[in-house]
Amino acid sequence: MKENDIAKQIVDAAFKVHTTLGPGLLESVYEIVLAHEISQKGLRVERQKAIPIEYNGIKFKEGFRADMVVQNLVIIELKSVEKVSSVHKKQLLTYLRLSDKKLGLLINFGSALIKNGISRIVNGLEN
Repeated sequence: MKENDIAKQIVDAAFKVHTTLGPGLLESVYEIVLAHEISQKGLRVERQKAIPIEYNGIKFKEGFRADMVVQNLVIIELKSVEKVSSVHKKQLLTYLRLSDKKLGLLINFGSALIKNGISRIVNGLEN
């Protein structure tokens, strides 16, 4: 399964979670429920995954923690805020570069409509 196929499954799961729970809960609630929904689709989900980085020739085991990584291909960054700022998108792009992944989804469960709360961030992904 490729990144775009995985992303479609994630978006479907996010839609289900958002329509069931609604906006306004803590990110941690959405994380656990979304992970459950994604795993119900037969996809492997890792929560709070430590991603190693290399800096000045030194390898650090825990450079940052990704909210979720699906099938070891797609990073999900979750938010539950009134409005996503440009720094959130830049943060996810940096995560993709540092982890050598090609696709990330920034999902804001604070949005009134979940379709307006999902941003697709790419790092060299071909369609």
